[in-house]
Amino acid sequence: MASSPELLQYVDLAALPGESADFDDAERNFLDRVNTKVAAGQSLDEVMDFLFEASRSVCPCDRIGLAFVEEDGARVVSRWAKARYEPMLLAQGYAEDLSGSSLERVLQSGEPRIINDLEAYLAAHPTSRSTRILIREGVRASMTCPLSVDGRIVGLLFRSSRVAGVYTVRQVAMHLAIAERLSQAVEKAWRIDQLSAANQAYTEMLGFVSHELKSPVASIVTDARLLTDGYLGDLAPDQKQKVDRMIVKGEYLLSLVREYLDLARLEGGSLVLNPQPGVSVFADVIEPSIDIVRPQVEAKRMRLTLSVPEGLSKVTWDVDLMKIVLVNLVGNAAKYGAEDGEMRVSVSEAKGRVILSVWNEGPGFPESERGRLFRKFSRLAVPELQRQKGTGVGLYTVWRIVQLHGGRVQARSEYGKWAEFTVDLPLVATVASPVKTG
Repeated sequence: MASSPELLQYVDLAALPGESADFDDAERNFLDRVNTKVAAGQSLDEVMDFLFEASRSVCPCDRIGLAFVEEDGARVVSRWAKARYEPMLLAQGYAEDLSGSSLERVLQSGEPRIINDLEAYLAAHPTSRSTRILIREGVRASMTCPLSVDGRIVGLLFRSSRVAGVYTVRQVAMHLAIAERLSQAVEKAWRIDQLSAANQAYTEMLGFVSHELKSPVASIVTDARLLTDGYLGDLAPDQKQKVDRMIVKGEYLLSLVREYLDLARLEGGSLVLNPQPGVSVFADVIEPSIDIVRPQVEAKRMRLTLSVPEGLSKVTWDVDLMKIVLVNLVGNAAKYGAEDGEMRVSVSEAKGRVILSVWNEGPGFPESERGRLFRKFSRLAVPELQRQKGTGVGLYTVWRIVQLHGGRVQARSEYGKWAEFTVDLPLVATVASPVKTG
């Protein structure tokens, strides 16, 4: 049961039924309150704050900590910590490898651990970094219980005191009872933390790789255009054909880079609406957007027509974000539209709103596929469309930016003939807050 009892004790409560007898009325009342907090769906932080304040009546406590077990039990990472003193040196985010530590047995056996004299324990285990830090905080005794869900230990609950020798087996029973009630909440928090960390890493890598690709690819396309335009001498027909193909491929890569940079901003939560008054829908949004994708339109020999009424009201939009919307919609019309087909970009105004429409001849999509539009990484299961390379990112970005402006985006099609995407926006953007990632 024990290893050097005066320093370190592992407690098998099942082997000591007399030591963990029925709790008294105050202890049972406290555990009922913990149950109520967890069952009410309170956040983990709220439950832990309650636990920290209320549990002193049933168990000595100057400090409580909560940690997750990661890397298949190889490491423990602090998720939550609170103390009645300052400074608290071993705080949230602290990580330590478990190999060779006294916590390994807690994870392997599920037995709670008591160290009632941390100074003596450190003298016997001078390499214990966490013990050294706790002693600097003034902590002299600690108690640790596993947090288990469906037989898996997902975390550890620590309770500490600045007084040595205060923890008994009965108090371990209480600490373990608290841990059992917290386990489900801890499991949820752990999964959320893991997903958040993975999403952040994915977003950072997405932005980094896209940014690093953008400049060299753009430079390659520019240099290739210098060659085809004859600035460095005439090219033979077969040479020009090869370079033209390089340009097409380079522009495709640039379109992917743009999409992923936009997505990185969306996922990173840094996409903020900055509306500007006096924006000309045609001169500031439509015309520069079409210029960006005009090479794609010309490469497919599409007939592009513009319909913009005179006297269109000035709007208050984020010009940079709305250009992303138009570049995506016109770029998709060029990518998926029919060669030698028609594309129409039109604008109208009614009842304080502006309607932008991009129509193209082409395969379109069946009604059954409409629900897949505007979803991240979703591509339509249409053979004619899947022949073209795509990411499923562009329309999702369009939807998010239009939502940010307080507008709506819709799509309709006659399968096999045409497709049309319509953006309906207020003259003045009505939502001025960061995009919240899901």
